[in-house]
Amino acid sequence: MTVWDDIVGQERVSEVLTAAARDADALVTAAAADQPLPESSKMTHAWLFTGPPGAGRNQTARAFAAALQCVSPDRALGGAPGCGFCDGCHTALVGTHADVTTVAAVGAEILVKDMRDTVRKSYTSPATGRWQIILVEDAERLNEKSANAVLKAVEEPAPRTVWLLCAPSLEDVLPTIRSRCRHLNLSTPSVQAVADMLVRREGVDPETAANAARATQGHVDRARRLATDPAARARRAAVLKLPLRLDEVGACLKAAQELVDAAAEDAKQLAEEMDGKETEELKAALGAAQGGRLPRGTAGVLKDLEDMQKRRRTRTQRDSLDVALTDLTGFYRDVLALQLGSRVAIANADAEDALERLARAGSPEATLRRIEAIAACRDALDRNVAPLLAVEAMTMALRAG
Repeated sequence: MTVWDDIVGQERVSEVLTAAARDADALVTAAAADQPLPESSKMTHAWLFTGPPGAGRNQTARAFAAALQCVSPDRALGGAPGCGFCDGCHTALVGTHADVTTVAAVGAEILVKDMRDTVRKSYTSPATGRWQIILVEDAERLNEKSANAVLKAVEEPAPRTVWLLCAPSLEDVLPTIRSRCRHLNLSTPSVQAVADMLVRREGVDPETAANAARATQGHVDRARRLATDPAARARRAAVLKLPLRLDEVGACLKAAQELVDAAAEDAKQLAEEMDGKETEELKAALGAAQGGRLPRGTAGVLKDLEDMQKRRRTRTQRDSLDVALTDLTGFYRDVLALQLGSRVAIANADAEDALERLARAGSPEATLRRIEAIAACRDALDRNVAPLLAVEAMTMALRAG
């Protein structure tokens, strides 16, 4: 099982990265043996992975990182790097490799203080691996200062450092950064490809896999969660019932409150799982005895951790809300397809009765206005409008049509 097996529906991208990994392996081998370097190489020091949500940008970048760190002996016999079993591949995939640093947005932005140590590390030689790899999962969330810090590192990289940036589109990254990266665009995997992955990799029965893949329209992570997590299926079912409940103002406000509360509960559960463990680990690292006081002068470090955890809870709540809004958008998209007599496959076949009822009761113009209201809610959340106010405005607009 190679590192590329989890990349769904991206055969062309996998071929490009496999060739680059071979050349990267040859570069390291030649340098170690003090041999002349190959004249032409498909490997470069900076890569930019773009594509729609769910296409697998982060998974693809991580698989490439694993292939670059692969130490399988089969490489000497002509095998491609990225075996998936060696220590280099395994630790890179699970996120514990000493020379693979992952940067992800905790809040709405990646701050420059979150990038300083990473940029500094990018100028060091690999400690145990073959390359020093910096993987930025949310490059679109780099603010002006942190983006400039990354630009300087990408402009003048260390010889054995590779930057892997992930973003939804080229326009989400500074022109000066993207001009120094090799660009690979991922496409949305087909529903059949996602369903096949769920059956093969997760052991999901074919019917459940097909329903999850169709409901998420090729979004790999959401399809996996929907197929394997009963709570996720229950939340989605509740969201799809919401359009039928918006017959009164009070019902709109109640539905908005329920959506926000469900998202807050998701954030709370994540916080309970992670915050306590992180805090205790930090206290132990700072030398605090079990249940004892922190050493003098270390309170600021704990405060920084608490600020980071607060930003993560806010983002988790908004990400959970975004999933619900995506489900609602798909629901009204199906309503519009029925109203227009389109032959586009219905994503929410399990809610066909509700779809037909709303299709008969309204017009295509009203459905389009409802889709626009959901988009306006997402924009408001991006501008840090209070979640409850944004969702209440949306549910009222959905009722008005």
